[in-house]
Amino acid sequence: MAKKLHLVFGGELIDPSQTAFRDPDNLDIVGIFSDHESAVNAWRGAAQRTVDNAHMRYFIAHIHRLRDEGRADSLTEQLGG
Repeated sequence: MAKKLHLVFGGELIDPSQTAFRDPDNLDIVGIFSDHESAVNAWRGAAQRTVDNAHMRYFIAHIHRLRDEGRADSLTEQLGG
């Protein structure tokens, strides 16, 4: 069975009610994980370490969804990959 990759990353937001980063060039890349449970654990740990900063947010990106060879409209195909 193929692994489904998940990227955990975060950074300080311009406005906590939005998702625009204050400094996108300096995002905190926590890591890439091969299962959702590990990604959630890493996300939770990073979020808890920065709980005192209301502008800091962490996210889980489902990398495996970027490329779905079974779909003609996968994001990678749209990018010309």
